[in-house]
This record gives sequence, C-alpha cells and structure tokens, in this order.
Amino acid sequence: MSTPIQTDVVVIGAGPAGYVCAIRLAQLGKKVTVVEKDEVGGVCLNRGCIPSKALIHAGTTFDKMNHSADMGITVKGADLDFKKLMVWKESVVKKLTGGVAQLLKANGCTTIAGDARFTSPTTLEVKTSSGVQTLSFKNAVIATGSRPAQIPGFDIDQKLVLDSTGGLSQDSLPATLLCVGGGYIGLELGTFYAKAGSKVTVVEAGTALLGIIDQDLVRVVQKNLVKRGVEILTATTVKSVKKNANNVEVTFGGAQGDKKQTFDKILVTIGRAPNTENIGLEKAGIKADAKGFIPVNNKLQTSAPHIFAIGDVAGQPLLAHKGSKEGMVAAEVIGGMKTIYDVKAMPAVIFTDPEIASVGLTEAEAKQKGMTVTVGMFPFAANGRALSVMEPDGMVKLISDAKTGTLLGCHIVGAEASNLIAEATLAIEMGANVEDLALTVHAHPTLPEAIMEAAEVSIGHPIHIFKPKR
Repeated sequence: MSTPIQTDVVVIGAGPAGYVCAIRLAQLGKKVTVVEKDEVGGVCLNRGCIPSKALIHAGTTFDKMNHSADMGITVKGADLDFKKLMVWKESVVKKLTGGVAQLLKANGCTTIAGDARFTSPTTLEVKTSSGVQTLSFKNAVIATGSRPAQIPGFDIDQKLVLDSTGGLSQDSLPATLLCVGGGYIGLELGTFYAKAGSKVTVVEAGTALLGIIDQDLVRVVQKNLVKRGVEILTATTVKSVKKNANNVEVTFGGAQGDKKQTFDKILVTIGRAPNTENIGLEKAGIKADAKGFIPVNNKLQTSAPHIFAIGDVAGQPLLAHKGSKEGMVAAEVIGGMKTIYDVKAMPAVIFTDPEIASVGLTEAEAKQKGMTVTVGMFPFAANGRALSVMEPDGMVKLISDAKTGTLLGCHIVGAEASNLIAEATLAIEMGANVEDLALTVHAHPTLPEAIMEAAEVSIGHPIHIFKPKR
C-alpha cells in the first residue's frame, strides 16, 4: 500500500460534470485530485454526445450530397467509406479529450487513472494499474455518470447486439438495423444509419416516439423518418431474440399478433442507469434511491454534507450541460461561496432530422398546472432563410401565460433548433414576456426570425402568416 495522498477535494469521474467541477475548484484555490477509471471526458466526449454528433453531421453531409439536384447540383459517385468515417470521428474525440486533460493539468489538478471506492466518510481507495492508492479528503464530489441500461433477453456483444457504445464504433454499415427504443438515443443513431444507407426499423413499446416531447414536434420528425424509409413500430415489444452466425432473428409482439423479422444488427437504447453500485456509498454514509440515483439538496450535497453528487448520478434530466452546471455549483459551495442550484430553464436537444429543442413547460404541462396559456406557432416554411437552405420542415411553438404574457416554454423542430433554443432559454431564465421576443429586432434573413414571428403570433399580429382576428 502506497503512502496516502492528502487532498482538499477528490472528484470521482472526469466527465462533463466532474472535470468542470475540478477546474472550478482549482480556480478557487483548492487542491484537487481527479479519479477517472476510463477516459478523461467521460461518456459524453468519448462514447456519447461528441462522437454521435460527429457521425450525425457526416450522415447529413452525405445525405445532402445525394439530394442536391433540386438546386442544380448533381453529385456523381458519392461514396461513404465507413471505416474512414470512424477514424475521423475518433480524431474529433481525441482532440476534445486531449484538450480537457490539458486544462486539468494547466489548472493544477492531479489526475489518477483508476477505480475509486469509499472506505470511510473521509477516505477512499483507488485501484490503479500499479496497485492500490489511498486518498484522504476534506470534500468529495461523486461524478461517476451513467451507462446504457440493460434489459433481460438482450445479450449485448457489440457485434450483433449493440448498445449505444457499440452503435458508435462499428467497422461496417449494416444493411438492416433494428433500433429497440424510440427515445432520443435510438432516433439519433437510427437517423444516422438510415442516412448512411441502412434499412432501419424502430420498435417502441409505448404508443408514441419520444413520449415526453411535445407530439406536435415529434410528428414532423416521424414524417421525415417514414419518408426516409424508416419503419416505425409503436405499441410493439420484442418478445425474443435469436442470434445466428451473421444476423439476429427477432419476434415482435403487438396488437396485430406476433411476427418474426431478421436483422443484420440490433441497437438497444432503452435509457441509462447511474453508476453508483460499486463505489462504497454505504462506507461514506450515503444511500442511493430505488433507481440508483443519489438524493441531493440545492447545493448538490448528499446526506453526508461534505460529499456532493453531480451529473447523471444526481438524477434526471441526464444531460451533459446539466451536469456541468451542477459541477460549477458544487465547486463554489465547497469554495465557500453562497451558490445554489436554481436553474429555471434547462434546455434539451435531440439531433434527429430535423432537430428538436425544448426548454420550459410544454403546452400540456402548463395546462396540467392549471394555467391558461397562449400558444404561438410559426412554421419554418414561412421563413426565408429556411427556404433558401432547403429546410422548410418544422416550426417554433411558444407557450406563454395568457394573463401575464410571461414566456413559459419554447419548443422547436427544424434546422438549427439546437442553436435557436439558446435565445428562448435566456428569455425564460430572466423572466421575459413573449412580447419581449416580438419587440426584439432579429436580423434578416435568419432562422431566429421564426422565434420573433411565433411571438408575434402569440400577441396577435403576425406578419408573415395569416391569422384571423379573434
């Protein structure tokens, strides 16, 4: 056993929550030790957000090359080198993870590669390639993230049956692919594979895709998937999976009875589970809830006040940017600042085609709260910029309080939705009225004009669509 390391704060996990927290702690003068058992950057940078968006961008580029004839551009012989695509994707990942490692080092953080486990409320041991290292700390931050959830009957081998990690690291393009789960991960990766040339089927046990998203938005995405040749099976379950040498035979169960179908590969994306089982929480005096998440207060403190939990382990929503914000809050609380987690507007983005972005309350949620709402909708088909870049599908939908005009929610489906949502997020966070969006001059011709126009619909005088007077 090596000599114990004394540190002010140990951060377990170097993903978007952990590394942000560590850097902020170092800025506040703390001696910080980061323990990471896999790669710096966590799932997001290595096996999630970044590689998936790189592949999605590549798939979109390839797709546009094959559908540009309407603009007078004919591309002959466009080919997708799948192995080279994967190499490029990894180069993007390495640039980012290398950058994070350098930032941790530059800020004076010590990084240990190993598997951490609490041995008491103030100590933990780290199993490294060279042995076991003991750490003694004043504060600890648990940022161990999450992993793809497993369901019985699916033997994930990353060859025939994949989870999201395997779906991002294939050597060849499957001719046929089944996506089990109609959530955001399944639809994002399914859309990529469909654009790359696979025949994709999506099976969802629920009655709708993206069940928690406003279905006005989902319908636009679903229509586009069907147009692309994606088969969608809702209210359908997978009853059995049989692996053969080079494919998988699947039995579906649904209202129309059982049916069998064979696929080259299956992608299982039914959610994520927190990584809290094997880190010795009980030795630290902390207990996870029934789903494995760690309860925290608005300072991100656990039941042991000197130990914090941030990111996916701290509960829904499982979003990288939510984890980063929590990391900032936890660091500042440890640093003695009067900071709490009081986020009013947490945006979420789904990189389907077209993209979906949401922030604040949906129309249904607002009505469930007993609020009287005004809905302002503006179609991308009436936006000059959307038409000029051949992206007419989609809309902006604003939800506001009918009595006060306060903006409650913004939901966008369409080109660049992931970028457009920032304006509405700021508006909700600062308590703006929908009229503030309408009064703000937006540059022309741009996609953000659609937000201004939706606000004008809300207050009753749209210019670029006709709305009868009330």
